[in-house]
Amino acid sequence: MSEKIAIVTGASRGIGAAIAKKLASDNMFVIVNYNGSEKKALKVCKEIEEQGGRACAIKCNVADETACKEFITGVIKQYGQIDVLVNNAGITADGLVMAMSDENFDRVYETNLKGCFHTIKNVTRQMLKQRSGKIINMASVVGITGNAGQANYAASKAGVIALTKSVAKEVGSRGICVNAVAPGFISTDMTDKLSDEVKETIGGQIPLGRFGNPEDVANLVSFLASDNSNYITGQVIAVDGGMT
Repeated sequence: MSEKIAIVTGASRGIGAAIAKKLASDNMFVIVNYNGSEKKALKVCKEIEEQGGRACAIKCNVADETACKEFITGVIKQYGQIDVLVNNAGITADGLVMAMSDENFDRVYETNLKGCFHTIKNVTRQMLKQRSGKIINMASVVGITGNAGQANYAASKAGVIALTKSVAKEVGSRGICVNAVAPGFISTDMTDKLSDEVKETIGGQIPLGRFGNPEDVANLVSFLASDNSNYITGQVIAVDGGMT
């Protein structure tokens, strides 16, 4: 295919949906991965198509090693290539560490970090054959700074950062760039649940004085997925209004 093939995990809503739409506007065929709502994923695809882009929705729980392998293998068989992988799928299960259950720690770890590992492991084989590719992993500013009540989430995102840097060194000689994006407080369904008082307190800690939008993150991903970033790899770039 003449157009690039991009996979965006966890793309049925929020930042993932914004990334999928942006890459489609960059003339990429976007595979909208989801695990929960097929309806939301199909809505993202419809919105992409209404704007003249091309997309399809594929369900896969990236935390499941076997399912992830079948997902990536199926994409390669169907489209013959994978040019861009955006690891956006992630969950939270917040709580103080002294009261956190092993189950909640493991669930977050399995999706946020191990899911990222699963997709990279299977995608890099194809990208090595192509001698090209862009892998963009969604980290978080809390993976850099830590955050009370999010020990599991912060640890998983710090792991994503270390994974990014390590894989970048492994595959760089084949023309594959691997970078991480670390969003700060972005206006999504998750942050919409915060009280106005909490939002105001957080806003006071951000030099730009406001939360970001999903499109702010998507614009950076678009750049990292393009040929304009061919000499950038192993980096962690924060989109946080200067918070860190």
